[in-house]
Amino acid sequence: MKIASVIVDVATKQTDRSFDYAVPDKWQGIIQPGMRVIVPFGPRKVQGFVIGLKQETDVKRLRAIDEMLDLTPVLTSELLELGEWLTERTLCFAISAFQAMLPAAMKAKYDKEITLVNDQAVEALHESVRPFFVGKNCVRWSEVEKTNAASFFYRDIQKGLLEVVYLVKNRGNKKVMKAIKPIASTEELKSQMDELSKQAEKQKRVLSFFVQHPREISLKELMDQLQITQAPIKSLVEKKLLKETEIEVYRNPYDDASFAQSKPFTLTDEQSKAISPILNHIEEDKHNVFLMYGVTGSGKTEVYLQSIDKVLQAGKEAIMLVPEISLTPQMVKRFKGRFGSKVAVLHSGLSTGEKYDEWRKIQRKEVSVVVGARSAVFAPFKNLGIIIIDEEHETSYKQEENPRYHTRDVAIYRGEHHQCPVILGSATPTLESFARAQKGVYQLLTLSKRMNDAALPSVDIIDMREELRSGNRSMFSTLLFEKMQDRLQKGEQIVLFLNKRGHSSFVMCRDCGFVHSCPHCEISLTYHRYQNMLKCHYCGFEQSVHTVCPECNSDHIRYFGTGTQKVEEELTKMLPEASVVRMDVDTTSRKGAHERLLNKFGNGEAQILLGTQMIAKGLDFPNVTLVGVLSADTMLHLPDFRAAEKTFQLLTQVSGRAGRHKLPGEVVIQTYTPEHYSIQLASQHDYDTFYEQEMVTRKLHRYPPFYYLALLTVSHENIAKVVSVTDKIGQYLKQHLSNQTIVLGPVTSPIAKIKDRYRYQCMIKYKLEPRLIPLLKYILERYQEEVQQNNLTITIDLHPYSMM
Repeated sequence: MKIASVIVDVATKQTDRSFDYAVPDKWQGIIQPGMRVIVPFGPRKVQGFVIGLKQETDVKRLRAIDEMLDLTPVLTSELLELGEWLTERTLCFAISAFQAMLPAAMKAKYDKEITLVNDQAVEALHESVRPFFVGKNCVRWSEVEKTNAASFFYRDIQKGLLEVVYLVKNRGNKKVMKAIKPIASTEELKSQMDELSKQAEKQKRVLSFFVQHPREISLKELMDQLQITQAPIKSLVEKKLLKETEIEVYRNPYDDASFAQSKPFTLTDEQSKAISPILNHIEEDKHNVFLMYGVTGSGKTEVYLQSIDKVLQAGKEAIMLVPEISLTPQMVKRFKGRFGSKVAVLHSGLSTGEKYDEWRKIQRKEVSVVVGARSAVFAPFKNLGIIIIDEEHETSYKQEENPRYHTRDVAIYRGEHHQCPVILGSATPTLESFARAQKGVYQLLTLSKRMNDAALPSVDIIDMREELRSGNRSMFSTLLFEKMQDRLQKGEQIVLFLNKRGHSSFVMCRDCGFVHSCPHCEISLTYHRYQNMLKCHYCGFEQSVHTVCPECNSDHIRYFGTGTQKVEEELTKMLPEASVVRMDVDTTSRKGAHERLLNKFGNGEAQILLGTQMIAKGLDFPNVTLVGVLSADTMLHLPDFRAAEKTFQLLTQVSGRAGRHKLPGEVVIQTYTPEHYSIQLASQHDYDTFYEQEMVTRKLHRYPPFYYLALLTVSHENIAKVVSVTDKIGQYLKQHLSNQTIVLGPVTSPIAKIKDRYRYQCMIKYKLEPRLIPLLKYILERYQEEVQQNNLTITIDLHPYSMM
């Protein structure tokens, strides 16, 4: 096979296909699909992925592959197929699909090192390879690739005698530390001990250590154990009795020793009933999608843990996905506690190097469970036994840039490929998933009771309009404030939830009504009190606060709305004795902050946890008996057909944080629209009625799950350009799609301008429309030149979750 088909790292329509390159003789039989290579492309050199090998090509003058970036494939044959499927399903470029599957550290420039797996391997190496390892245990690939020994290196890598390590420049490098090992035999070490003088007491201690433990040990550990300096060790290295080496240490974001080992719990009858079909499917290697619909606190996690245990016993691997925000240390603790070092954790809080190390553990088969956020669904496992998506209703499972995939679809695709079960778990499933379970497309597993038969918390709904009429101008209703005082006296804890960060939503002049808005986006600026700045949460623009109105020079400037900072201030005024932990994007952006704040609250150092969405999920504190939702309306009035569903889900999730253990829980929901069905039904924990009522609305307005949606958005700096292009596209779609398909628009997007670009959109609602994908592809091709030359952007989302 002399020819490789390569997808190059140039994301344009013209280059979105494979290009043929000759495989140089020295790499014949070495290059495989799934490896990354560097190839000449026009005048420059670019990275690419080998997706196939063949014997012949129509290309007259073949250029050759310039450099190999990998010596073992980074994408398995399954992930290559998945990349093709993603390209088709999300209308993205193939290169975007492949890049999405790899950690950030692998998208940079590399050096490669070949290291010996262990010292014994030297003897087994091919004779052409052995000379490279005289007196050292690693070689730079750049020293090898130009020699005739390259193919023999490859054979020894395949045999497991050598290992490839990527040194990523400026990104994640291997972390190494100095180590010491004996090179003389135990007999020699003993005789040297006898010959040493009395003054060399410390050298004797070192030799004695290696007589008892003839193994490699890190220099730091050796010095700590024997309580000595480096000097006696150096002397023994000079005498050629010991040798200084380097050992690799993983950047471990978690200290494994700190996780107490946990044993499986005895399952309740309900849990046993739910787990049995899953275990049957694992035993029989059968694929099915299960929807585990269980109230908050019903013990879904224990079912997940025992299902994974079954998979590991069968020698297979497991992927456990959780929403980014509920990847709390608590979740990691439960998995590390049960499966110890078999677990790799992937999420955005890790540094580039840490992510790279965790990913390498997976690729080297050193772990068999991955716990992670959205992108962990691409973990390069070859023998998957189960995929679990917890809190499956979370919108963070939908990727909002290319490739615009939904994690659930990728998980089901991989589940079919590996013939293994996929579990979707939630107390408030998406309407789409629940409808599929009702139709029998998914198998429904229900957990209707909390563990220990604990009662769901009682919920009070407070009409804030009434509070205003009775003269209460504070953020806290009288009832909530009284309950908070009561909890503080009893020494119990409180969670307060607010769906906004910052101090005030907007700043307005009370005389002329002027509102500060972002000059680059059509959105009002949010006031952040700690920096005393107004910020745009879309493009990052910020400006200082004016004391007088720029329009009418009045000094009647008023701050409207409430943010977390403002609530925190009010709390310290009204309840000065309470200590408050605030969690939002501003306080948790630094590494490890999330964990530190939660530990502080968990240890009882603070009585009140105040936060945004990130505290709504997965937290489990036994002492929390009161949850306050400060304004339930923030999401209800967004221009989004899922607004009621998202509100219901969020309120149910937040309420679920209260009374999870022995102490009973109470919830207070403050709202200006108490009569809305999503708020009423959330207070009754009644998902079934909510589902029925919402389905009526969805059917009436032709929204999912009755119709599929596609959203096409056009943006450009010139508004006339945007209007004319979107108009032409809208007309074209209306002419060529069937009568049953509805094309809405073109209309201005709900946020009409972001980063100085105007935005227009068309929405397509359809049931069966075989022509849709070919038509959308044609539109992208038709406007390709304008996209490149005139800075026009056309984005297509085939399952939109954000309508903004």
